[in-house]
Amino acid sequence: MTPTAPRLRRTAAGWVLALGIGLALGGCMETATGPMPGPSIDSGAGSQANISSLSEVIRANPRDASAYNIRGTAFARGGDQRSALADFEAALKLDPNFHQAWANKGLVLRQAGRLDLSIAAYTRAIEIAPTYASAYVGRGNVFRQLGQLDRATADFSEAIRLDPTNAAAHHDRGLVRQGQGDKVGAMADYSAAIERDASAAEPFNARGLLKASAGDLRGALDDFNGALNNDINYAEAWINRGIVEEQLGDRKDALASCQRGLSGDASSQLGRDCVRRLTATPRS
Repeated sequence: MTPTAPRLRRTAAGWVLALGIGLALGGCMETATGPMPGPSIDSGAGSQANISSLSEVIRANPRDASAYNIRGTAFARGGDQRSALADFEAALKLDPNFHQAWANKGLVLRQAGRLDLSIAAYTRAIEIAPTYASAYVGRGNVFRQLGQLDRATADFSEAIRLDPTNAAAHHDRGLVRQGQGDKVGAMADYSAAIERDASAAEPFNARGLLKASAGDLRGALDDFNGALNNDINYAEAWINRGIVEEQLGDRKDALASCQRGLSGDASSQLGRDCVRRLTATPRS
């Protein structure tokens, strides 16, 4: 009896850039001068030395809203949501029209699961700066998490209209399209995201999953390798690569890939199942 091919790990229906995996293409922190990657945890950014240095800037410039916003991003990157939120609130008290701080507040609230308040913060950022594409991407991801896919698509599409180079908006709209069964539209969006930012790992992984589901295993393998070229520690891409290698008959490399993925995400059931299959003693 031919065994059923194992399912690849999918992110289209879930929190893709979920708080534990890599750069949140679906939302980014903003300083006064530009975007800062968001919700992944970066212990260095939240280190005592870094926070102390930023606090010195605030002590020297206690009326500088941007200084609070920058320290808030450091707290958020280090996983200290409470301190991050306090700094964004302080920035907004000093400058109620600081749209980047409103967007950053929206992201932290989203991380904390306070989704209604997150939407309100992103909406306020949009009211202040109607052409601010990042706020549409952030709010779109909250709508996506809530299952309000039409509203999510509208926000991602507006972000793309405002900023056609926005890779995050293309990627995240692709996730919605794939979840709705529009594989052609999803493929187009993932490819557009890669064209606009070839250094991001997540669009390669998402496109690889889509190719694998269509039976294009070699194309999927190329994309998972592309994801890993951009982020060598991307556990999900390692596991996905291992499952495709297994389906292609390369059991040795498949085992190595799945084990590497498990070393980064020991909770992955797909990874554990992959290793168990590949280390099982063949029946005589």
